[in-house]
Amino acid sequence: MSDLSTDTGAPTLSGDPEPSGPSTRLASTLGLPRTPLPGHPYPMGATWDGIGVNFSLYSETATAVELVLFDDPEHPPAATFALTEKTGPIWHGYLPSLRPGQLYGYRVHGPYVPQQGFRYNPQKVVLDPYAKSIGRPLKWDESLFGYIVGDPEGDLSLSMSDSALFAPLGEVINPAFPWGDDRAPCVPWPDTVLYETHVKGLSKLHPDVPEAIRGTYLGACSPPIIDHLKKLGVTSVQFLPVHSIVQDQRLHEMGLRNYWGYNTLGFLAPEPSYATHEGAGSVQEFKTMVRTFHSHGLEVILDVVYNHTGEGNHLGPTLSMRGIDNRSYYKTAADARYLTDYTGTGNTVDMGNGHVLQLVMDSLRYWVTEMRVDGFRFDLAATLAREFTDVNLLSAFFKTIQQDPILSQVKLIAEPWDLGPGGYLVGGFPWQWTEWNGDYRDTVRRFWRGDRGLKGTFATRVAGSSDLYNNSGRRPTASINFVTAHDGFTLHDMSSYEHKHNHANGEDNRDGHEPNFSVNFGVEGPTRDSKILDKRYAMKRSMIATLMLSQGVPMMLGGDELSRTKQGNNNTYAQDNELTWYSWNLTARQADFLAYVQDLVHFRAAHPTFRRYTFLSGEPDDDGIVDATWWHPDGTPMENPDWTDAELPSFGLLLRGETLHRRTPQGEEMEDTTFLVLFNRSHDTCSYDLPDFDEHGIEHWTIPAPFNRYAASGAVYNDERVDVPALSLLVLEASLTYPDAT
Repeated sequence: MSDLSTDTGAPTLSGDPEPSGPSTRLASTLGLPRTPLPGHPYPMGATWDGIGVNFSLYSETATAVELVLFDDPEHPPAATFALTEKTGPIWHGYLPSLRPGQLYGYRVHGPYVPQQGFRYNPQKVVLDPYAKSIGRPLKWDESLFGYIVGDPEGDLSLSMSDSALFAPLGEVINPAFPWGDDRAPCVPWPDTVLYETHVKGLSKLHPDVPEAIRGTYLGACSPPIIDHLKKLGVTSVQFLPVHSIVQDQRLHEMGLRNYWGYNTLGFLAPEPSYATHEGAGSVQEFKTMVRTFHSHGLEVILDVVYNHTGEGNHLGPTLSMRGIDNRSYYKTAADARYLTDYTGTGNTVDMGNGHVLQLVMDSLRYWVTEMRVDGFRFDLAATLAREFTDVNLLSAFFKTIQQDPILSQVKLIAEPWDLGPGGYLVGGFPWQWTEWNGDYRDTVRRFWRGDRGLKGTFATRVAGSSDLYNNSGRRPTASINFVTAHDGFTLHDMSSYEHKHNHANGEDNRDGHEPNFSVNFGVEGPTRDSKILDKRYAMKRSMIATLMLSQGVPMMLGGDELSRTKQGNNNTYAQDNELTWYSWNLTARQADFLAYVQDLVHFRAAHPTFRRYTFLSGEPDDDGIVDATWWHPDGTPMENPDWTDAELPSFGLLLRGETLHRRTPQGEEMEDTTFLVLFNRSHDTCSYDLPDFDEHGIEHWTIPAPFNRYAASGAVYNDERVDVPALSLLVLEASLTYPDAT
């Protein structure tokens, strides 16, 4: 037995290697005590108080815990200390004189009995789940696995290889940052336009961003990128995961990288590869990015992955939670050797454990209070509601957020599904939440590619999806409308490919979601045929216009405005290259489309009738005015048989701006004009009879920007008909007086 066992009184259990003792010489050299002071169980993690550092780690069934300190990432540990203080299930200790920049990890002792779900192995240095900075990313090596790789017994064997030189390490940080007069923009939901993007891909190829910061947090907030976002008119930038991640061993061996980042390592540490300086520099640079975005009125939303970690299934590496307390942090199957998997990644974080739930809530509050982000999009959010096996939308996770004075006030976006039974919950989340509306995505794609029998469903989605949200008392803004996202085709590829082309992923094109509900207009992939290109761009304009003119909150995929293509790859999770980075060298046609999208977003911002607080009713208000009327091309309101008429590919929506019945925060009555939105999904021009001028109090119609880019500029329609080109969406704006003849 080592001195440590004597100090702690912890017995050596079956399968539990003897703990190693502290390095007295190095500890003395560092000016540190042989044994840490008691410290405190809270706050969790490593906390510098200006004098020293308090360390705190949760493990329910560990028998001993050692703190391992490193002087630098390239050499063995400089000192190891037993944390002899234990309050409940929390191990803690305090070391005076330690300062920010200190690298650290843990060795956690206990039984190695995989059949019972115990996977303790103190030969493995494990990362603190509360680490706020990654001081050293992992380096793939067989020693990272708790079992002997290649042994016939698989994970039942016990590896005695020390992982200290290869394991990811935490770094103690100084949280101080000059925030100045930083304030959250607090954009109201109806006014929000989300822009989903990747920190690296956004600026990596931009020629005007300094080369040294391209692809980083600083590059994302550089003047050229900010200028683009402001001109585009988006209000909130939703970044793909920026929590520190595990680079998959399989991808590493294939020469690929996990680009999307849905493979979390630490819930509080920003991904260091997006920073220009290693370690805690990522914290400072992330905060700089947020401060810069806020100064320009832009919100920062984070895509967060709390449903699983990058440790994989029972055959995965021992990097953090697995080695700290596998049975507490993860959901185990009936056979405890295996993990329950509702995520398709091999494991599921156990939100039914109070301490694990606390970790997630502490992480969320940290990103709001210390990193100052404005909201979150929760990956596979249904998993977070599985306390045992079934989804429970009254679970502790939702209740805790609801009562939290900080988290209840930020933007909360759910991806409302997972891979488990009963996991598709679009429309089912609590009232404080918004949801990615997968039904909206599929319906809009299918409608514009020409699928029949969708007019009624399409109209419901454009009107805000009241069938999904109104019955529970929610508003149109509960629906996050999107046509494209990181997962799937880009908008450009939606009209260029009918089949996925994922060969670059090395999985023989077996990966990726199908169906895509896309169309190629006769040629798969790139073409120079101008007639095909005209159709493709018409469809792109119609889909993005549908998105921006639908009730609810629009989310645009970053790069769609640039006509970005992924060459038909609909699953670019491992493509950290030109396939996913944004190209800023635009053709004349692409530049024209960018200008169209810019005008379109600003058009929405200028007209509150397209971003209502309440659902359209189709009924007269107190003044006898109907807020919305679905319009038949023959000049009459749509009747029930029209919705099932397979030969009717086109229809419109008459929106009366007088029916807003809203006030601004300052109490002023909101008003808008009347619009007629015309949808023509056919491949032929459709002629519409316009509403009767006298009956609707309208004297003439004009085509506003951006729609007049593809019609006679400033055209005035004071006759009875208008032609809508094939595959097009056209908007007419009503005026009460004719233009001045002069």
